[in-house]
Amino acid sequence: MGFDPQSLRFDAQGLVPAIAQEAGTGEVLMLAWMNADAVRKTLETGRVTYWSRSRKSFWVKGESSGHVQELVEMRFDCDRDCLLLQVRQTGPACHTNRRSCFYTAIRRGEEVEIMAPME
Repeated sequence: MGFDPQSLRFDAQGLVPAIAQEAGTGEVLMLAWMNADAVRKTLETGRVTYWSRSRKSFWVKGESSGHVQELVEMRFDCDRDCLLLQVRQTGPACHTNRRSCFYTAIRRGEEVEIMAPME
């Protein structure tokens, strides 16, 4: 029978948050959104496909930048309303050219940039 993406709990816009994590290191790379078709495409192709809320279209990670996310394993949480994508990331994951979108920390009440863009 296989996995049915419709078994996930999507929000009112038909989306579920998807956290991308580097499979080899556990590093959290980014958070984006997927609809049922993006989940299907990702599982079928092995290339992570998100749903762009701003463009209202599919977004295959790395399609234009070359910074591809290859799916290693897809997991969902106990409530089935959040995905964890273990990936092999080529190059930076963030559009700011950083390895991770999580490059700002709050330390002693101040924002601190903890990761520079990749060269």
